[in-house]
Amino acid sequence: MDVYHEESFAPIASIVRATDMEDAIRIANDTEYGLSSAVFTRDVKRALEISARLDFGLLPHQWPTVYDEAQMPLGGMKASGYGRFGGQAGVNEFTDVQWVSIEDPDQHYPF
Repeated sequence: MDVYHEESFAPIASIVRATDMEDAIRIANDTEYGLSSAVFTRDVKRALEISARLDFGLLPHQWPTVYDEAQMPLGGMKASGYGRFGGQAGVNEFTDVQWVSIEDPDQHYPF
């Protein structure tokens, strides 16, 4: 399926059977893209363990993959997106920190 290998922004999905959780994680990460994914389980600890192994910028638990708040560092991983938008992460993404110093020729050092 082309949709399996493409990053689509349409209401479509490819369905792939996994033999177990390890296989499901392997299949989920088998893409060059990583904008958003979701984990659905009643076990929050398990959801966090699975999320730590998935290569996606947005990983809601028990929630749809389209979600945004102003303070969220929204953005993808791998070939998805251009850094992070929103909150302090967005400011950091679009800001370069520079230190500029100018010596005052009239300043007298105590040594």
